[in-house]
Amino acid sequence: MAASARQGPYICGIDAAMDVVTGKWKSLILWELHEHGTRRFAELRRGLPGVSEKMLVQHLREMEEDGLVHREVYPVVPPKVEYSLTEHGITLNTALESLAVWGQERIQRIGAEKTATDAA
Repeated sequence: MAASARQGPYICGIDAAMDVVTGKWKSLILWELHEHGTRRFAELRRGLPGVSEKMLVQHLREMEEDGLVHREVYPVVPPKVEYSLTEHGITLNTALESLAVWGQERIQRIGAEKTATDAA
């Protein structure tokens, strides 16, 4: 595993974790790779509507540096590159699952509050 470009100092575990998932798209990239397995760049881009090519490239590079994503380049023409989660990325995704559950509950609560507010 490559050493991270960001190596603290950290004040707590959340600080260290947030360092590698900060950015709108990183957690969504993790989830996309978790849900669909190995993906090519264009497949990732289609699975993440709204992400720019530049931002996806940047986040994938950072995630590769942090040991979350594996980039496999095949020696063929045209070039073929695939991305997959590393074991480190899988464990991070597992840790994020409870946050996803919390987020789903929040969506439902906000929806219920919005409906109640609209009805008043």
